[in-house]
Amino acid sequence: MFRSLQYDDRDQVTLTINGWEVAAREGQTVWSAMAVNGQVETRRAALSGDARSAYCAMGVCFECMVEIDGLPNQQACLRRVSEGMNVTTQRITEESEADDAGL
Repeated sequence: MFRSLQYDDRDQVTLTINGWEVAAREGQTVWSAMAVNGQVETRRAALSGDARSAYCAMGVCFECMVEIDGLPNQQACLRRVSEGMNVTTQRITEESEADDAGL
Protein backbone atom coordinates (compact mmCIF):
# COMPACT_ATOMS: atom_id res chain seq x y z
CA MET A 1 0.00 0.00 0.00
CA PHE A 2 2.70 2.50 1.01
CA ARG A 3 6.27 2.69 -0.17
CA SER A 4 9.15 4.93 0.78
CA LEU A 5 10.36 7.61 -1.61
CA GLN A 6 13.55 8.20 0.38
CA TYR A 7 16.90 7.42 -1.10
CA ASP A 8 18.80 4.49 0.35
CA ASP A 9 21.85 6.61 1.21
CA ARG A 10 20.92 6.93 4.90
CA ASP A 11 21.93 4.46 7.59
CA GLN A 12 19.42 1.82 8.53
CA VAL A 13 18.07 1.46 12.07
CA THR A 14 16.10 -1.38 13.62
CA LEU A 15 13.05 -0.72 15.74
CA THR A 16 10.10 -2.70 17.04
CA ILE A 17 6.54 -1.82 16.02
CA ASN A 18 3.81 -3.72 17.87
CA GLY A 19 6.14 -6.62 18.53
CA TRP A 20 7.55 -6.82 15.00
CA GLU A 21 11.19 -5.93 14.37
CA VAL A 22 11.43 -3.68 11.32
CA ALA A 23 14.11 -1.71 9.51
CA ALA A 24 13.82 1.99 8.73
CA ARG A 25 16.11 4.70 7.43
CA GLU A 26 17.67 7.20 9.80
CA GLY A 27 15.62 10.42 9.70
CA GLN A 28 12.40 8.63 8.73
CA THR A 29 9.35 9.42 10.86
CA VAL A 30 7.80 6.78 13.06
CA TRP A 31 4.54 7.13 11.11
CA SER A 32 6.23 6.47 7.76
CA ALA A 33 8.05 3.44 9.19
CA MET A 34 4.70 2.12 10.44
CA ALA A 35 2.96 2.74 7.11
CA VAL A 36 5.70 1.17 4.98
CA ASN A 37 5.49 -1.91 7.21
CA GLY A 38 1.70 -2.21 6.95
CA GLN A 39 0.87 -1.04 10.47
CA VAL A 40 -1.25 2.05 9.96
CA GLU A 41 -3.30 1.90 13.18
CA THR A 42 -1.71 4.33 15.62
CA ARG A 43 -4.32 4.36 18.37
CA ARG A 44 -7.90 3.52 19.30
CA ALA A 45 -10.43 6.30 19.82
CA ALA A 46 -11.01 6.69 23.56
CA LEU A 47 -14.82 6.60 23.43
CA SER A 48 -15.76 4.53 20.38
CA GLY A 49 -12.73 2.24 20.24
CA ASP A 50 -12.46 2.86 16.49
CA ALA A 51 -9.04 2.51 14.88
CA ARG A 52 -7.31 5.83 14.21
CA SER A 53 -4.33 6.73 12.05
CA ALA A 54 -2.38 9.74 10.80
CA TYR A 55 -4.67 12.27 9.17
CA CYS A 56 -2.55 15.32 8.45
CA ALA A 57 0.89 13.71 8.92
CA MET A 58 2.36 17.08 9.91
CA GLY A 59 1.59 17.41 13.62
CA VAL A 60 -1.65 19.39 13.56
CA CYS A 61 -4.42 16.83 14.09
CA PHE A 62 -2.98 14.60 16.87
CA GLU A 63 -4.56 11.47 15.33
CA CYS A 64 -1.24 9.62 15.13
CA MET A 65 -0.58 9.28 18.87
CA VAL A 66 1.45 6.18 19.75
CA GLU A 67 3.39 4.89 22.72
CA ILE A 68 7.16 5.09 22.22
CA ASP A 69 9.48 3.34 24.66
CA GLY A 70 6.67 3.23 27.23
CA LEU A 71 5.78 6.93 26.94
CA PRO A 72 2.23 7.55 25.63
CA ASN A 73 0.92 10.46 23.55
CA GLN A 74 3.84 10.69 21.13
CA GLN A 75 3.03 12.02 17.66
CA ALA A 76 4.24 9.39 15.20
CA CYS A 77 4.33 11.88 12.33
CA LEU A 78 6.79 14.16 14.16
CA ARG A 79 9.06 11.68 15.92
CA ARG A 80 12.07 10.28 14.06
CA VAL A 81 13.01 6.63 14.31
CA SER A 82 16.03 5.63 16.36
CA GLU A 83 17.93 2.41 16.92
CA GLY A 84 16.13 0.06 19.32
CA MET A 85 12.97 2.20 19.58
CA ASN A 86 9.84 0.35 20.71
CA VAL A 87 6.57 1.65 19.23
CA THR A 88 3.12 0.36 20.16
CA THR A 89 -0.41 1.26 19.17
CA GLN A 90 -1.85 3.45 21.91
CA ARG A 91 -4.86 2.13 23.78
CA ILE A 92 -6.00 4.86 26.17
CA THR A 93 -9.72 4.63 26.87
CA GLU A 94 -12.27 6.07 29.28
CA GLU A 95 -11.41 3.23 31.63
CA SER A 96 -7.64 3.86 31.56
CA GLU A 97 -6.02 5.13 34.72
CA ALA A 98 -2.84 7.14 35.00
CA ASP A 99 0.11 5.33 36.54
CA ASP A 100 2.01 7.54 38.96
CA ALA A 101 4.51 4.83 39.99
CA GLY A 102 7.41 6.73 38.44
CA LEU A 103 6.63 10.07 40.13
